[in-house]
Amino acid sequence: MKLDHTKIKTLGQLKAEGYQSKSIKDELRENLLEKMANGEDTFHGVWGYENSVIPELERAILSRHNINLLGLRGQAKTRLARLMVQLLDEWIPIVGGSEVHDDPFQPISRYATELIKDKGDDTPIEWIHRDERFYEKLATPDVTVADLIGDIDPIKAANLKLSYADDRVIHFGMIPRANRCIFVINELPDLQARIQVALFNILQEGDIQIRGFKLRLSLDLQFVFTANPEDYTNRGSIVTPLKDRIGSQILTHYPENLEIAKKITRQEAQLDKRQLDVVHVPEIAMDVLEQISFEARNSEYVDTKSGVSARLSITAFENLLSTGERRIIRSGDKKTTVRLTDFIGVIPSITGKIELVYEGEQEGAGSVAEILVEDAIKSLFPSYFPEIAKLERKDAETAYDDLVHWFFDGEGFELLDEDTDKEYRAKLDSVSPLNNLLREYQPSMAKEDSYFMKELLLWGLVAHKKLSKHRFTQGYQFKDLYGSYIRGL
Repeated sequence: MKLDHTKIKTLGQLKAEGYQSKSIKDELRENLLEKMANGEDTFHGVWGYENSVIPELERAILSRHNINLLGLRGQAKTRLARLMVQLLDEWIPIVGGSEVHDDPFQPISRYATELIKDKGDDTPIEWIHRDERFYEKLATPDVTVADLIGDIDPIKAANLKLSYADDRVIHFGMIPRANRCIFVINELPDLQARIQVALFNILQEGDIQIRGFKLRLSLDLQFVFTANPEDYTNRGSIVTPLKDRIGSQILTHYPENLEIAKKITRQEAQLDKRQLDVVHVPEIAMDVLEQISFEARNSEYVDTKSGVSARLSITAFENLLSTGERRIIRSGDKKTTVRLTDFIGVIPSITGKIELVYEGEQEGAGSVAEILVEDAIKSLFPSYFPEIAKLERKDAETAYDDLVHWFFDGEGFELLDEDTDKEYRAKLDSVSPLNNLLREYQPSMAKEDSYFMKELLLWGLVAHKKLSKHRFTQGYQFKDLYGSYIRGL
């Protein structure tokens, strides 16, 4: 029932309009059913969960369950919880001045009960928007029962001249103040076990106890918890009785393919429109960028239990564009295209987003990041050019012989970080076998993207040990693998 909240100011007016109370779980359920019947997106902007997480989440809401979203970092757990707000009624009435959002027809606090008893139909009514009905708490070891549930307030007792035996001296914590709201506790295992125990009765019975006061507050809450898998965290776990009281536990996951990952990255990246206007990003560059995260999640150097957040790709994309933007500012060009050599700029985005195992620590975070970039190129290379076999006959001919010979017979060449686009393209065009390979295997490649593809060829041959690549202060040097050594003998 939609009412004009701007005109209803008293309990009597609310009754006259025929308003009926409903619990938050019924509210979510009814609005979800309506959206589904109308064919609307229930969790718009969350990609890759259409056939897995979202159906499970919808079933949990229809079942009126409290929910635990279990998954590694960067899997949109908190975003899903926040999007549940859109399934609430736009406005709901509360007793004016209530600190626990008392329902005018089912008040739970002493304040609201006495106010209604005193003023009857003249009881003032306030309205709160659904955006104000979302409470979120990050669980940390220092969270106390007083923070979540409440405590005795000695200042209130002194000001009101009340004894500590009077329940009016209680200061309510976050959970009672979130009555009729969605309450999210992130990283639930981080809560101390005794704090988790304090949640038992709230989830099951609605009872809360504060310093010996047993208050029968029928709190109306939609709890959403988020947690990392328990085999990952060393900080604690969800105590079994609490887990038993959470209706649905839903497992989240990372994007299953590059297309979904790219869609998420483009949606979430915080970019200046001017960057997109002056820096062109070939689609293959986006593929390489996303493939880095896929490689990291399977790398022997990275702790897979820790997970590799989608934020790696998002921040790497932002850094990639900034690398190109910085170059054109310094070179004076008006526009540029992302280069593979620009991926040196995404290294800081990788090193801060991965947890290394012992072998990775031995290599060093920077070296592991470079290995992941090369692994990404190596994985994508066969999608565009003939695959390079791991074992080849000594005299076997390959599609890359002319290119390898070009480097064997010459001195190699350098790609500098701050080469202008004209200089960069001229250097790649000077390697005639690159042009021949591109014409043969990628004949329809747009000219603007072709230079990135030429670089991909070089990096791909380096990854397959056909050429060598050396990083120096100002850029990269590409040479043959053994020829320079042989000529020096």
